[in-house]
Amino acid sequence: MITRFAPSPTGPLHLGHAFSALTGQARAQAAGGSFLLRIEDLDRARSRPEWEAQIFDDLHWLGCRWPTPVRRQSDHLADYEAALERLAARGLLYPCSCTRGDIRAALSAPQEGVPVGPDGIVYPGTCRGRPMTSRRPGDALRLDMARAAELVARLAFTETGPGHAGRHEVRTAELVESAGDIVLGRRDTGSVAYHLAVVHDDALQGVSEVVRGADLFEATPLQVLLQALLGLPTPTYHHHDLIRDAQGRRLAKRDDARAIATYRAEGMSPAEVRRMFGFD
Repeated sequence: MITRFAPSPTGPLHLGHAFSALTGQARAQAAGGSFLLRIEDLDRARSRPEWEAQIFDDLHWLGCRWPTPVRRQSDHLADYEAALERLAARGLLYPCSCTRGDIRAALSAPQEGVPVGPDGIVYPGTCRGRPMTSRRPGDALRLDMARAAELVARLAFTETGPGHAGRHEVRTAELVESAGDIVLGRRDTGSVAYHLAVVHDDALQGVSEVVRGADLFEATPLQVLLQALLGLPTPTYHHHDLIRDAQGRRLAKRDDARAIATYRAEGMSPAEVRRMFGFD
């Protein structure tokens, strides 16, 4: 059993992060396995070294331990570029020059509505069919979902989390409408998008169970598809319940009142935080 906690250094860790990290570590320890930390810092505009340092400090304070060195995604951009090239060689990618404004305008007709999938607004396909040879600087790279569905018709994954436990079938043809042609190569960072980087790294690091919040469950079929297209193994998934505030809203990094550092500053002990979630 290998689990991982993979935060982005774009703000302070909050109680939801603490619960996720502690859950992943506890599940690995119960199985006699390993718990990994990975820094997902592909968003270079928002990632900060001081937030990364705070992640290490807060997690150590909570009692989390992991092997070193820690994988930092920004150090391995060539790996992700190679994965994109593999998909492009199979005719699965096309360049896209559309801005967010272009996409909203294309979807503004009343009869179209604004379909939203697990990766945001479903792309209307404006650039679909463009050859890779037409790629220009600043273009994004999108997955041709219809082509992917032709190559891989059905997939499945196992979920062990409390809300969706069981075996789930993925009908890739349904992703054509529900998710659309998702971005895999980002135009704003010149790098790979989250979905591709995460499946690449989980496979590379031998992660056998992905522990994360229930808000990411709907993205799992997309990632299982990418695993199949790249010939990568599919781990088990454990989507845990989200930690919410008194109004029922899930915690976010902007919610500094719930930041782990705030509880530390107020004198709460690691044991008290752990007991809040039923650990120890």
